[in-house]
Amino acid sequence: MLKVGIIGVGTVGASVANILKDNKDIITARAGTQIEPVLGVVSNLKKDRDVSIKLTDNIDEVLNDESIDIVVELMGGVEKPYEIVKKALEKGKAVVTANKALLAYHRYELQEIAGDTAFEYEAAVAGGIPIINALREGLTANNIETIRGIMNGTCNYMLTKMINEGVDYDTILKESQELGYAEADPTFDVGGFDAAHKLLILGSIAYGIDAKPEDILIEGIENIEPADIEFAGEFNYSIKLLTIAKKVGNQIELRVHPVFIPNDEMIAKVDGVMNGVSVIGDKVGETMYYGPGAGGDATASAVIANIIDVARRGKGSPMLGFKTPNSEKLSLMAKDDIQTKYYLRLTVKDKAGVLAKIANILGDRNISIEKMIQKPIDDETAHILLSTHTSIEKDINDAIKTLEDASVVTRKPMMIRIED
Repeated sequence: MLKVGIIGVGTVGASVANILKDNKDIITARAGTQIEPVLGVVSNLKKDRDVSIKLTDNIDEVLNDESIDIVVELMGGVEKPYEIVKKALEKGKAVVTANKALLAYHRYELQEIAGDTAFEYEAAVAGGIPIINALREGLTANNIETIRGIMNGTCNYMLTKMINEGVDYDTILKESQELGYAEADPTFDVGGFDAAHKLLILGSIAYGIDAKPEDILIEGIENIEPADIEFAGEFNYSIKLLTIAKKVGNQIELRVHPVFIPNDEMIAKVDGVMNGVSVIGDKVGETMYYGPGAGGDATASAVIANIIDVARRGKGSPMLGFKTPNSEKLSLMAKDDIQTKYYLRLTVKDKAGVLAKIANILGDRNISIEKMIQKPIDDETAHILLSTHTSIEKDINDAIKTLEDASVVTRKPMMIRIED
C-alpha cells in the first residue's frame, strides 16, 4: 500500500481525495497496489471540505510522517511550496504537484534535489490534458520543432465570446468573473502570466531551456477591441492567446501573446474554456491534444495519473525530459530578434497624406504592408488596420514608437502578431 498526504485540500485536493476513495478498485488494479489518502493539510480546519480523510493545519504532520510515501502539493504560490517540496524530496518522499508557478521558477533546482525520487507534475500544465507525458515519453524520438498552445481557459472563453457574439472586453471580463472563470484581480490570466508559466515548463521538457517568466515575451488580451476582431474576420483569422515554443537554428523562441491564426488550423478551432496544444515533431509531424484545462475533477485526474505512475515505477523518470544535458546547446532567442508577421491598428487623423507618412515610417524600417483596411470612425478620425510581411520584432517596436509620436496618429497603436 502507498499512503498519500495532500497539502492543500481545496477544490482539486478534495477531488483527489474523493476520486482515490470512489475509484479505489480500478485505481488499485491499474497501479498494482492500493493507494490510500490518509492526511490532508488545510489552512482553516473549520471550513467544510467534504472529504473523509483526516485533516490538519500542520504541514509537518505530513512531512514527518514516515508512513506517508507520496506528498501531493496543491497549495499554490512559489517560495513556501518550494521549501515544502524540497523537504519532502530530501526525506525521500515522492512528490506530485499541480503548481505551475513553483515550476516556472524552481524546476531545475527541484530536479537536482529529486534525483531518482519521483517528482511528477502533469496537472501543472493544461489540467486534464496529458501533455507532459506526451512530451517526456510519447514523443521522445522526435526533435520538437514547434509547440503552440491555448493554455488559459479564461482568455479563450473571453476571446471566443468577443469573436462569436461581438461582446466587448469589459463586458465579457465582468461576465467571466461572475461565472468564476476569472478572479477578482484577473491580471494573472488576462495578462498572459498563467500561460507563460506553463510554456516555460514545456520549453524545458522539449528543449532543456532554463528561463524564467521575466526572460520571455509575455503580453495579454486586455487591449483587443472590436476593430481587431473585424479585421481578423475579414481575412479569415481567429484571435487566440497562444503560447509558442519554436526552434529556430540553435535558438528557441518562447513567447505568449494574442495572435491572428488562420481559421483552418486545428489550434484555431479550440473554443470556450477548453485548452489545446499542438506539437510538431520532426518525425511524427503535428499531434494535437485537446481537453479541459482546469476544474477540480479534470485536474485531479492528472494528479492521480501521476500517483499511479509513481506506484508503477517507484523511481522517477527524467523530471524535465533529459537524463543527460541536451548536447545541442540551445539558447533562448532574444525578444528583439523574433521574426513573424504583424497586425497594426492605428487611429489617425482622416486627411490627405496620412497613409504616405505611415508607409514611410514602416518602409524606413524594412517593414512592408501586406493587407490594409481604412475605416472611418467619425468626420475627423479613422482606423487604419494593416498587416505586414515577416518583420523583426525590434523593427516593429521601433516603428510603433515612431508612429505613436507622429502628429497624425491620435491613439497609441495596437499590435498583434500573426502566426500563419
